[in-house]
Amino acid sequence: MKRAAIWIYFVGAVLVVIGVFLQAFSITAYVRGAGSGALDMHQTVGGITHIIEVVTFLGALVGFWGAWKRVGFAFALPVIGTIQLAAIGDTDTNGGWVTGLHGLLALVVLVLAAMLTHDGMRALGLRRPRAT
Repeated sequence: MKRAAIWIYFVGAVLVVIGVFLQAFSITAYVRGAGSGALDMHQTVGGITHIIEVVTFLGALVGFWGAWKRVGFAFALPVIGTIQLAAIGDTDTNGGWVTGLHGLLALVVLVLAAMLTHDGMRALGLRRPRAT
């Protein structure tokens, strides 16, 4: 069961990385005039990605029980993702600096998810540890 949970953690982190890239693509397409379908994609992928952030944390909680530093980093993923969602602000008003925080935190989520992906690879033995 522990190994299955670590797989969930690893695959979830990979999917979060992919989700952030899809969101960046879709919102850029929307801003450049691709239409409401691009905005719908951004919002849908964002919701799914946020759910996967929570699942990734749950996988870490089960898979790394007792390794609280690892679990804490995984917990940071949905916490920062939630703050990022709250930072959307009023998108119908020009000059909203809080909305910029939404994009900045997306980068933080991306980097954190990439770190968790690397950690998951090592935990599963998919990547050999660096020789010291």
